[in-house]
Parts: sequence; structure tokens; C-alpha cells
Amino acid sequence: MPVKRWIISANHAIEGILHAAATQRHLRYHFYAAVLILLVSTLLGVSRNEFIAISIVVMIVLAAELLNTALEAAIDLFSLDFHPKAKAAKDVAAGAVLVTALGALVVAYIILYPPIKRAFTHGLRISRHSPPDVAVIALVIVLILVVLIKALTGKGQPLQGGMPSGHAAVSFSIWASACYMFNQPAVSVTVGMLALAVASSRVASRIHTLSEVIIGGILGAGVTFLLFLIFA
Repeated sequence: MPVKRWIISANHAIEGILHAAATQRHLRYHFYAAVLILLVSTLLGVSRNEFIAISIVVMIVLAAELLNTALEAAIDLFSLDFHPKAKAAKDVAAGAVLVTALGALVVAYIILYPPIKRAFTHGLRISRHSPPDVAVIALVIVLILVVLIKALTGKGQPLQGGMPSGHAAVSFSIWASACYMFNQPAVSVTVGMLALAVASSRVASRIHTLSEVIIGGILGAGVTFLLFLIFA
């Protein structure tokens, strides 16, 4: 698939995520919960396999909520009036989301209860992680925050405009990670120049305003620097 067509397809997919986040408060709650769970898991230092399990169930819940939103939209399109079968379909889809959410809670409880109990009985000790792990976690959290802010502001398209600039947020998140991971001025300057080039291109092409790019850069770099300061 040509790069341009892939970008267009990705734009449509992200547009769907943003539409669902903007119109479905439960999906926004799931995104908030996802950020919280990732931070708590990182803070408590769960094992890699446990973190993978938590990440998988979080993604399943988010995907179920997205599918539920899509099904509701399709039903409303073809059934404008009340119909028992339309209600049954919506209820079943909502039930599927509930089942995945309850399953995620059970998994989270099984994994997180022991370290939370230890934190209360022996005191909280912030776990340290390798720089690559912190970089990935920071990037995921930055992306979720970009989706939430774009959904709440409701301006622009996901990859073309809107507050904040996702490209700037991701670019400066990568720059902040590079600063910590390599600790070499040459690497930091090089990656920083690339991040500035990405940000300036969004303004030059009039896809984003200067303020949207600046806020995106501050969001990406700020969140990443903070997470490295706490966990690295």
C-alpha cells in the first residue's frame, strides 16, 4: 500500500477513535483508567509479563468500547424508530463491554493487589525501570493524552490540525527520551533539530497553528521528562 494511502487510512481510523472519544464519555473514562493503570503498574514495578497482561486487557476494553460505538451508530442509521431488536443489539453490545471491563478489573486486582498491599504495609518504594521501557510508556501516555485533548476540544482532523499537534507531541517525546537514553549532546541536538523540523513543517504547511505546535511539544516533552525523572 502506498504511503499516502496508508496515511489516509490511518487518518480515518484515528478520526473514528476521536469521534468515539468525543461522543462517548465511557470511552474517555476508559482512556483515563488506562493512563492510571499504566502509571500504577509502572510505579509498583510489576513484572514484564504482568505488565503485558494488563496492557492486553486494557486494549481489549478500549476495542470493545469502540466496536460498541460503531454498532450503535450503524443501528441508529438503519433503525430511526424504536425497535425491540435494535434495543437488544445495543444491550448485547453494551454487555460485551461490561464483560471485558469486569475481566480487566479481575486481572488488575490479581496482579496489582499484592504490590499495593506491600506498599501499604512496608511503605511505597518507587520502582525504577530501564530507559527504553520508560520511553515506550511515556510515548503511549502522550498519545492517549493527545487523543483525549483533541476529543475534548473537537477542533481539526486527527492528523491535520487541532489542539494539540500530535506530531509535535510525539516528536518531542522521542527527543526527551533520546536526551535521557543516550546522554550525549550530539544525539540530543540532532534529535531535537529533527523534532523542530517536524513541528515547523506543521506550521509552514498551515496544518497547525504555532500555539497548537508549541502546546503539543510541551505536552510530549513535559510528560516524558517527568516520567523519566520519576521512574528512570
